[in-house]
Parts: sequence; C-alpha cells; structure tokens
Amino acid sequence: MDVEGIGAFVRAKRKELRLTQLEVAELAKVSDRFLRELEHGKPSAEIGKVIDVLAVLGFDLEPVVRRSDSE
Repeated sequence: MDVEGIGAFVRAKRKELRLTQLEVAELAKVSDRFLRELEHGKPSAEIGKVIDVLAVLGFDLEPVVRRSDSE
C-alpha cells in the first residue's frame, strides 16, 4: 500500500463511521489540516500522527511481509 492508498483507506473508514474530518482530527489530537492532507495522500505525513488517526478509526498499523509478484 502506498501513501495515497493509506489516505483513501482513512477517508473510506472515516465516512463508513459517519465521522467528519474535524471529529476524527479532534479525537486523534491532530489538526484538521493534517487529516485533510493525509486523506489526499501527502507523502510526508508524520507516521506517529498516522498511527493516532488509524487508532481512532479502530485500526493498528503493522508491518507485513510483502509477497513478490511471482508467488
């Protein structure tokens, strides 16, 4: 998953939970500007803040082994 994919995931889950950007930002203790930029795939988003936003939405960020295309 790339940065744009993470942003799209956050946006989809936020909407699924019927939360506004401002509500999620307040719950995650980040700015609404940060959340907007994250949802738009800003490549320099701070990982700690991304983890905080994902936690508010009920998710953890965990490393996974990447499978090669030949598998």
